[in-house]
Amino acid sequence: MQVVDTALHCTSANCGKTYPVVNGIPIVLDEGKSIFDIADYLSPPSEATPEVQPSLLKRLRDAIPSPSLNVRGQANYASYAKAVKKLAPKPRVLVLGGRILGAGMELFANDPDIELVETDVAYGPRTALVCDAHDVPFADASFDGVIVQAVLEHVCDPYRCVEEIHRVLRPGGAIYAETPFIQQVHGGAWDFTRFTDLGHRRLFRRFEALDWGPVGGPGMALAWTWQYFLLSFAWNKSTRAAARIFSELTGSWLKYLDPLIIHTPGTRNAASGHFFLGHKSDRTLSDRELITLFRGGE
Repeated sequence: MQVVDTALHCTSANCGKTYPVVNGIPIVLDEGKSIFDIADYLSPPSEATPEVQPSLLKRLRDAIPSPSLNVRGQANYASYAKAVKKLAPKPRVLVLGGRILGAGMELFANDPDIELVETDVAYGPRTALVCDAHDVPFADASFDGVIVQAVLEHVCDPYRCVEEIHRVLRPGGAIYAETPFIQQVHGGAWDFTRFTDLGHRRLFRRFEALDWGPVGGPGMALAWTWQYFLLSFAWNKSTRAAARIFSELTGSWLKYLDPLIIHTPGTRNAASGHFFLGHKSDRTLSDRELITLFRGGE
């Protein structure tokens, strides 16, 4: 790829495509394959007007803990940093869905010895390139690592996206993923899939596992369920806001039980979400092998 003025030119053989660059952000989408249209990105992202006087409901909600807690994210990123640093002096890591920092990613993202290429299908404070995870616009084996945190539930075909991750990783390249299991719909129409513990492992069957398991526990799952149960009774914006505040006041404390039980077998069956940390492999985990990996404790 070569940037000239406000366009990005593909210099690969038999390519010849040109993509717009908006405010320094290339928009690299294959409209023949993607559900996203380049035209929707041609207006530069505008700065949101700050709310001068937040409503009482908003101020109250901002002061209340959310029902979410990523129990293992920070430790997992520390492990992931060690894994990618074994691959190159300054590993190059692709982030899919990286318009904002994922939970626990702060120390990893601020590591000067790691080069991040942060992409998303939306503009954000960290978006360096707009692309679709179903068709990643990078050459085979061009990254030492890939991160896909809280993204695969929002794509139409997570298996295709994971194949793309496998393709762009170098041999032995490292993957880190987090995907929900027991969570209600979030993101509106852009929410499609959930994975059990073994289902998530199967998604990454072409990778050798270093570690995998729950990242958000049953307490978080229960707090979300309580919130969405109350939201079922809301009929307009105000009652939804009130239901969220009440649910967070009465249910968010449940997430603080998760650090106590995150490593128990039963948590694998009732987790809010799962993670996978591993390396690109040249073999595929068979389904016969997969079912022997069940650790749910039943």
